[in-house]
Amino acid sequence: MELDTLRDADFKLLDDAVKDWSTLVKNLESLKKDAEDNLRKGANKADWAGVNAKVSKEFIGKTAGEFADAHTQATTIHKILDDTVGELKGYHRQLVEAIDGGRKKSLKVIGYEGGFTVTTDVPPEARHTMDQDNQSDITALRDRIQGILNKATESDDSARTVLQAIADQSKMGFSDSSYRDRDSAAEAIRQADELAALAKKNPDDLSVKDFDRLNAGLKKYAGDELFAERFATTLGPKKTLEFWTGVTDPQRGNWELGRERLDQFDDLQRSLGMTLANATQSDSTAMADWKRTMIDIGDKPLYGNRGGPMGFQVMSNLMRTGDYDDRFLTDYGTKLMATERKLTGNGEHRNLAWLNSVMTPQLNRIGEDSGADPLTGYLKGLSNSPDAATDFFSQRFISKDDPDNPFERDTDGNGKNGKVSLSNFQYLFEEREWPKESNLKGDDLHTGQNNLALALEAATTGHPAGELPTVDTPPHNAEQAKLMTSLVHSVSEKPSRLTDNGYMSDSMGQIAAEYMPDINRQLHAGDAGEKELFPVAGTAANPSEKDLTRFLYTVSRNPEGYATINLGQHSYTTNLIQHHFQNPDSYAADQNYPQNESLKQGIQHVAKTAGQIEGIIAAGRAYESEVEGAKKDAEFNAALDGAGAWGGTVVGIGVGLGTASMTGPGGVVAGGLAGTAADEIIGSITEGATKDSSGEIIYRNGSDFEDTRDSTFKMVEEAARRAGEQAGQRYPLIEATVGTSAEDGFDSARTKVHDYLDGEGVPRELDKEG
Repeated sequence: MELDTLRDADFKLLDDAVKDWSTLVKNLESLKKDAEDNLRKGANKADWAGVNAKVSKEFIGKTAGEFADAHTQATTIHKILDDTVGELKGYHRQLVEAIDGGRKKSLKVIGYEGGFTVTTDVPPEARHTMDQDNQSDITALRDRIQGILNKATESDDSARTVLQAIADQSKMGFSDSSYRDRDSAAEAIRQADELAALAKKNPDDLSVKDFDRLNAGLKKYAGDELFAERFATTLGPKKTLEFWTGVTDPQRGNWELGRERLDQFDDLQRSLGMTLANATQSDSTAMADWKRTMIDIGDKPLYGNRGGPMGFQVMSNLMRTGDYDDRFLTDYGTKLMATERKLTGNGEHRNLAWLNSVMTPQLNRIGEDSGADPLTGYLKGLSNSPDAATDFFSQRFISKDDPDNPFERDTDGNGKNGKVSLSNFQYLFEEREWPKESNLKGDDLHTGQNNLALALEAATTGHPAGELPTVDTPPHNAEQAKLMTSLVHSVSEKPSRLTDNGYMSDSMGQIAAEYMPDINRQLHAGDAGEKELFPVAGTAANPSEKDLTRFLYTVSRNPEGYATINLGQHSYTTNLIQHHFQNPDSYAADQNYPQNESLKQGIQHVAKTAGQIEGIIAAGRAYESEVEGAKKDAEFNAALDGAGAWGGTVVGIGVGLGTASMTGPGGVVAGGLAGTAADEIIGSITEGATKDSSGEIIYRNGSDFEDTRDSTFKMVEEAARRAGEQAGQRYPLIEATVGTSAEDGFDSARTKVHDYLDGEGVPRELDKEG
């Protein structure tokens, strides 16, 4: 800051800028509210169809979000400008006062480019009489002015740095970086520089104190956008990998960290991963270079000719936490699978380069697997990023026209095998030979395949795995529906792909529950009126009846898979009945028949299809319980009972109707669910043997197959009664007949199981012992 610049500063322009930003913040606050209340909520209530169900609604949601981000960014900029202008005015005042004070002592301050001088106004002929005090006054004024200029420079520079950093976060649209004042933003950047400098140290030289500071700092600032981008770009891609490898690898010789802080390595991994994930959301040029370089070095040994783990092996373990940028994940996955092809002979043999060994550093500290297989961590990252997951699984792994393609199948049933193209989904789910690992007890670990299931859950549902859809979850699009159809077909084609990996069934059950509208539509006989009978938001998945039967049966052989499908089906059916009660003319309106007749027949179709699904999954459960005995049956009961711990959110599973009055864009009931008919029905199930108003048990946890059959039609009857109460109009005739329809559907499931599974799972009676 030049002396003349501060002394002669005209603050009117800055004051006008602050005022303009203040006005802009107020206007954006109003626009944000309008966008939320009118744009987003209006779009969520609209009954979209076709392309609009995906494109228009999602675009409107993102546009509304941009107004919120614009308001956040404008608020932050206003606070920074206001703070800075206030400080500069203060320094201007101090400078003027200092110069005026010096003038009273016959001192003159002269500014010039690059500096200033303090001299005396005393005439030259009288200067020989100046004493030491006069010289001290000159020195004191010089130091005082220099101090003021230094502080003004610091204030101006920090404001410029922060404002530039905020502007760099998003090339298009707006950043949602939010700070209460300029100093807090500047402090985040300063902390990023200091912690990056620590992380750049030779890992062998990191002290316990350094580790503690890094661990605490990353945990505190992991969610700060400015900090994350600054830390990542200052540290750089290669140094990032060297830092984590060096910290977590005892072979490198930092025994002190391993001895004193081993129990905190997982915390550091989580915080570092969250920080890097946040950083990848930045659009800055430096971050773009970081992402490109990280992918480039992914297939190279970390220490060059001296070996070490590949870049992919290190970075993928840092992807287990946080929401990474979709484009980065997609590009990273493309290069990762190219490396997998290279190291496996296009998938012909297992990947020997990514096996765990005594020489492999323990790159993962979250959970028990070593982290040697980079696909394990990468898939966990995909489970947090649904769009990237959908894109990744849809990519081609190998083409049938590739001369080195090792995969042959009989695709037309003529008994002859031919080359086939495989997607990433097909290769990973059906063909890959996953590296074997075990824990300290000698038990096999399947973290990679479990993470694969989680990533598939995200890819097919459109929201992070382990979460439930919200009103802002987009409806299923064509790519998601196609992947779900492929998944159903794959399990149907070879059930052992799932039964040999039962730990994947919870995610498969969740997928089935959220595609319950699609499943009901596909299992319902006939096409006429089914779109009105089973409305679907977005693109409907269309697996065949055979594939669906075999898929549902297979998933339901696992207690968690069975519990989720069961709850999802009952929840969906109850809400669907309530929808039709509230909209009695929505199905097959025919002037030749009374409206109530159309309604009655529609509800009977719904009840019969529900019975089919319950019959199929009951057969899967029954078969597993007979094979494994009473102990297995107890696990099914425990899974249902334990579902009650999910609380009210469980009724959000699988209710995807696609009707404006009841659902959001993801097909999930909008708003609170407490007190709804579905809430009451699910409560009846999760409480085990719950009695209705007459004291009769309406849901049994299934000591035998007939109990499940009886419970099914009684639950449908109860659903009709409670849905009618919620809709404000009960239909006694429908309540009296839906049970028979559900029973018919349940019995028809026996035929499907016989036809598609050679009669497997149609039991005489379950083991009642235990």
